[in-house]
Amino acid sequence: MALTRDLLDIRRIYHEAAVPDHRRGAEILARFPDAERILVPSHWNIPELHGNAGSVEDWVRLKRSTLVLGVKKGLTMRPNGRSAHFIAPSTSNGCAMACAYCYVPRRKGFSNPISLFVNTEAACAAIARHARKQGRLPEPDQIDPAHWVYDIGENGDLSVDAALTEGVRDFVALFRDLPNAKASFATKAVNRDLLGYDPQGKTRIRFSLMPDKIARVVDVRTAPIPERIAAIDDFVAAGYEVHANFSPVILYEGWEADWRTLFEQIADGLSARARAQLRCEIIMLTHNAGLHQVNLGWHPKAEALLWRPDIQETKVSEGGGENVRYRAGWKGRWLARFKALLAETLPDCTVRYAF
Repeated sequence: MALTRDLLDIRRIYHEAAVPDHRRGAEILARFPDAERILVPSHWNIPELHGNAGSVEDWVRLKRSTLVLGVKKGLTMRPNGRSAHFIAPSTSNGCAMACAYCYVPRRKGFSNPISLFVNTEAACAAIARHARKQGRLPEPDQIDPAHWVYDIGENGDLSVDAALTEGVRDFVALFRDLPNAKASFATKAVNRDLLGYDPQGKTRIRFSLMPDKIARVVDVRTAPIPERIAAIDDFVAAGYEVHANFSPVILYEGWEADWRTLFEQIADGLSARARAQLRCEIIMLTHNAGLHQVNLGWHPKAEALLWRPDIQETKVSEGGGENVRYRAGWKGRWLARFKALLAETLPDCTVRYAF
């Protein structure tokens, strides 16, 4: 498919010893018979991949040509309460794309190609057990009116992963049959193969959107914004719940006019059916000093947008990392202006979550 040709040309596969013993693992290996295979003790610790803060040419080469296959060890659900009720066990880690602000490389090396976890049967069984214990959602909330929502793509992009593995289809099928639960994942790619997965309203896709001229600078190797907007109607027609993920919101001179244009493009580009079910998340930019230093070496134009010490302050994340965000007092004012602009131009788009 075009998505694979554009982003991926797998020449080398690092894999744990148990990978061929799993159905999805054997299938993935069979799809790339000519790829070099390298046995590794752990998908997490591959020195030649992880910890590489070199040039973006190295990143892109590794992202395009390298795949890591592993077995997910921890299958616990983490409470979330923001975008989802729970974070499900990761189906993958890493990404073929190279967004300049991405938080994942901060924790696993800057190249960070796709790592797929092949024990999808065990992950699906763990989710099903957890969902059964929850019973019914007690009452509607900001996350969903009727279902417990599980984020199944916290550390990757499942639209791209689905070009490599049928494991994504496994998760969509699982939630289709769970009466009290719904899957959710964010994406910056358009993979039309997913249109045939028959989710029956039980998988929420959140297309990440921002003004196109900014995306062309910071959303490296992703689907163009107009393509993402154009796909929304088709995914709604295919049975997905489709929301917008306005993320990250980057502040610069003229940001309000650019977001107004984006909102108008969404309003004009969607059918009445798609607009009626549209909800959104708003996430203001969080950046990182270490990533800033790396980005200066290959993409200073992005850093001119992302690194604004005049309006940012240090923030220690839940994981203990030292990040920067827009200054607290001003952030609230800018977020209020963003919401007002959204209400004016896309009045039916309810804000589910804003941060």
